Amino acid sequence: MLILFAFALLASTGSAGTAVAQAIKNPIAIFAGLDKITGVITTFEIQIDQAKRFGALNVRPRTCNTRPVTEEPKTLGFIEVDEVMLDGSLKRIFTGWMLAESPGLNAVEHPVYDVWLTGCRDPNRKPEDDLLIPEDEPSRSGDGQAPAGDGQTPPGGGSQTPDGGDAGTTQQQ
Repeated sequence: MLILFAFALLASTGSAGTAVAQAIKNPIAIFAGLDKITGVITTFEIQIDQAKRFGALNVRPRTCNTRPVTEEPKTLGFIEVDEVMLDGSLKRIFTGWMLAESPGLNAVEHPVYDVWLTGCRDPNRKPEDDLLIPEDEPSRSGDGQAPAGDGQTPPGGGSQTPDGGDAGTTQQQ
């Protein structure tokens, strides 16, 4: 009976104590588009809830979320794509979620154009904002102190590979 109660309590909380990273909402979605006629890939940015024309397609991101750099990367956007017909009318050809880490999963595949989400960004967000560890979160080393090291940087400013070479340079054979 006690086991059933514990199981029910655990199920009602939704998980067994795993933390879920909060999504970071970004005001700009970044796309790549392929013109299959010319073979040219174009990268373009669109403000959330704004439409941008790529060839005969109007691409409109509704949301673009990322996760903190301390989490597994997942960039997710809800996108609407309309084809502009010859008479000027719009025909919806895609509405759904795109995952930047899996572009083939839900890319827009049109006879002439392909469009896929490559990322999100916030021009007002500083990169160091993502690297700050909240005071209530323990450090990664587990003892509250920074990792030990000799304080010296290898020659060339790069890091050393396990065989003693400098990862920032190319070694001659």
